[in-house]
Amino acid sequence: MAPRPILISTDPGQDDALAILLALASPEELDVRAIVAVGGNVPLDLTARNARIVRELAGRHDVPVHAGSEAPLERPLRTAEHVHGATGLDGADLPEPEWPLDPEPGVDAIVRHCREAGPDGITLCTLGPLTDVAAALRAAPEIAANVREVVSMGGAYFEVGNITPAAEFNIWVDPEAAAEVAHCGRPWTILPLDVTHKCLTTRARVARFAGMTNLAGPVCAGWLDFFERFDVKKYGTEGGPLHDPTVIAWLLRPDLFQGRRINVEIETGSELTLGMTVADWWGVTDREPNAFFVGDVDADGFFDLLAERIARLP
Repeated sequence: MAPRPILISTDPGQDDALAILLALASPEELDVRAIVAVGGNVPLDLTARNARIVRELAGRHDVPVHAGSEAPLERPLRTAEHVHGATGLDGADLPEPEWPLDPEPGVDAIVRHCREAGPDGITLCTLGPLTDVAAALRAAPEIAANVREVVSMGGAYFEVGNITPAAEFNIWVDPEAAAEVAHCGRPWTILPLDVTHKCLTTRARVARFAGMTNLAGPVCAGWLDFFERFDVKKYGTEGGPLHDPTVIAWLLRPDLFQGRRINVEIETGSELTLGMTVADWWGVTDREPNAFFVGDVDADGFFDLLAERIARLP
């Protein structure tokens, strides 16, 4: 079977970096057509830099990196240096990237790859705000027909929020974009905090990466050591949740996850609950299902997959 074509929209972020590495380490299953950086965890100049650093760490210069949107569709950008550090990739000392950005704007790249995808379509993987995907659908609504699926890390139901009491960061940064994707008419799979908060970076799990003999493994361990400090203090757990790699793991091993098809709406009007994913988990409304909302994960299986693939890298 031919590998599944995917495009990654991302705002790296240590957890984004591990997700990108997982995808690039899995060429038999995933054909990464492009990486599009978006402003999110840190501003666009840094996310574009970080995506290039991760690409070079994986030794995959064949995958183009594009710069996408600097700010959300209708709001100023709000970032998360308090979690990810000033660069977004604090925790490992890596050289500046040598390979440049692709000059094609990120939104244009999404439109083009969707048009070129053919009848089987392309999967859009969003690891940050959904700004660029929504902007591409606004610019060329017809490309929706060539989107096989959108798979997003974002939102929450039982865990509610991590940036406000009601909202998860990726959705909160650009709720209008998330709302447009929710109603674009294409399959949407959501990996929410309810899943990622079960994927904890315990000492034993981080040690697996630290003990690898390649470059990528210890770098990942350094990122995880830095990244988890915020959430361990916040939640009082043994390790921090590892969010974005669940998107790629879902594509590689859907058997590790459980969820249900439900209606999900995005709050865009209330200052109190802005960015909330209103997930009808219990089916208490008559709204049509528009998303597959993942609710559980085999965390050990997830980390086994992640470690096995990271160990393949240079």
